[in-house]
Amino acid sequence: MNKDKQFIVSHAPFWHNGSSIPERNVNIILAALIAVIPGIFQYGLPAIAVVSLSVSMAMIWELALNWLTKRPVSIGDGNAALMGLLFSMLIPATTPFWVVITGTFLVVVIGKQIFGGIGANPFHPVLIGLAIIRVSWGEFFDFDQALLNYDLGFHMAYPLAALKSFGTSAIESFSALDLLMGKQIGGIGATFGIGLILGGIYLILRGFIRWEISVSFLAGIFISAFIFNQVDPSKYAGPLFHLLTGYTLIGAFFLSTDDSSSPVNFIPMLIYGLGCGIMTILIRNIGAYVDGVVFAILLMNLTNPLIDKIRPKAMGKVM
Repeated sequence: MNKDKQFIVSHAPFWHNGSSIPERNVNIILAALIAVIPGIFQYGLPAIAVVSLSVSMAMIWELALNWLTKRPVSIGDGNAALMGLLFSMLIPATTPFWVVITGTFLVVVIGKQIFGGIGANPFHPVLIGLAIIRVSWGEFFDFDQALLNYDLGFHMAYPLAALKSFGTSAIESFSALDLLMGKQIGGIGATFGIGLILGGIYLILRGFIRWEISVSFLAGIFISAFIFNQVDPSKYAGPLFHLLTGYTLIGAFFLSTDDSSSPVNFIPMLIYGLGCGIMTILIRNIGAYVDGVVFAILLMNLTNPLIDKIRPKAMGKVM
């Protein structure tokens, strides 16, 4: 009689640390709300309408796809709600309802479900939706024009647009403290810098995102902005300005750290984050777009499979 034991090996992962997808999504939502709530206070009822519509429509699109494809209902894991919240954080409070509905469709259906659902997307779903909307209807991302009628009690200008048009002389009125406290216009949840930083630190300490990507992203911004500033200080802003404006902080902590579209190994994560930061400044300073975070992360998502294959050479000697 054959007494050999049969071993059946399943696919990875082989070890579970006790965390779950719903827990991760709920914690990221809570961290994001630290920046969203001040945005709601800043822009008022229109911001509440945009955030509510974005979150609800993302869940409706996912539920509809579950029904059409006859898959188990997945809105309970919180991922659709998270995608809707992140999308609303990146757009103006005055975004028309049909743009929000179209954008969430692109996020959930084109960016996520078309690739097989959560964990199978090679690009960040929110950035896919935002990039398509940005290219198709760019006038809605002219923050100065979109928010022109709001009396917010401070300098009415989108900092990156002012820099792009008039150079560093136009941004002297923006102090680092004002930028940290959200005294700038932009996306609903992308302007309150201190909130994004606190939310990011919380996620890093809880282990929901990897510090290597966030820190290297910010380092790439700092180094490349510093070099440009040294070349022409009258045209290119310094690193601190770039770190605190646009989508930099939300990109570093909430967008570039997506599990499915970012590397999992140490050296590749550093390369990936640096690439996101460097590409962001290149697009901002010499590209056609005011802010380069969205396209920079998407480009690095594209290279992620190659970057993640980079391994340090094994130590030892071949016998």
